[in-house]
Amino acid sequence: MMQVSDDPKTAGSKSIEGGAPAIDIQQVTKSFGAQRVLDGVSFQVRRGETLAVLGRSGTGKSVLLRIIIGLQSPDSGAAMILGTNMAEASDREISDVRMQMGFLFQHAALYDSLTVEENVAFPLVHHRKEMSDSERLDRVSELLKEVGLDGQGNKMPADISGGMQKRVGLARALALGPVILLLDEPTAGLDPISSGEIDELVLKLQQEHQLASIVVTHDMVSAKTIATRIALMDKGKVVIEGSFDDLQKSDEPFVAQFLRRDF
Repeated sequence: MMQVSDDPKTAGSKSIEGGAPAIDIQQVTKSFGAQRVLDGVSFQVRRGETLAVLGRSGTGKSVLLRIIIGLQSPDSGAAMILGTNMAEASDREISDVRMQMGFLFQHAALYDSLTVEENVAFPLVHHRKEMSDSERLDRVSELLKEVGLDGQGNKMPADISGGMQKRVGLARALALGPVILLLDEPTAGLDPISSGEIDELVLKLQQEHQLASIVVTHDMVSAKTIATRIALMDKGKVVIEGSFDDLQKSDEPFVAQFLRRDF
């Protein structure tokens, strides 16, 4: 049974106990006109696990993220996030759940007019109004140090590399102390060395914070590095879910084709 914290200090947040899944996707379907982009997708992710979702473009991966966040509703099935059915929840309930999520967008999505420090502080300014300026600064400094950007707070996004921008995005995603971390193509546009550094950082943060994470990626090497499990999608369905070894042993033609393309 899922337990929800009643501590007023964590008002608007939910904590999960007893190993219950933080993310529970139950037979989710979604169509746009005649095109069915998700077709009975189911999986669970608990704290301390990372599920990598892979597949060709147009297989519903981004739609799946939007359903998890509550930006879109499934046609059928349910996205149970921290015990809340996102399609049936009120705006306040959805907002409360989102406060327990961190997001890393594909291109970091930093505010160009704000410094690195101000970008990381942005969620704290808007959602932790009880924090003093000094407390906020301490928290930002702690986050930047955690992602290897100690002393870089005064720089502008345009003055740092793509890999560093991803690190800033990760720091911002962790600002509110989330339970869930959603990563959309975290290594996209990066050279192999920078990609490897981001993978190692994500792995370290996952181990330290015991997050329930989903990473949407085309990068099989990245998925193999950071994921507890891999879900390979095709035509709106999960073809296989398991370890990288499970994928390699699969007799499914699409799985073999996908692996040959990436290795």
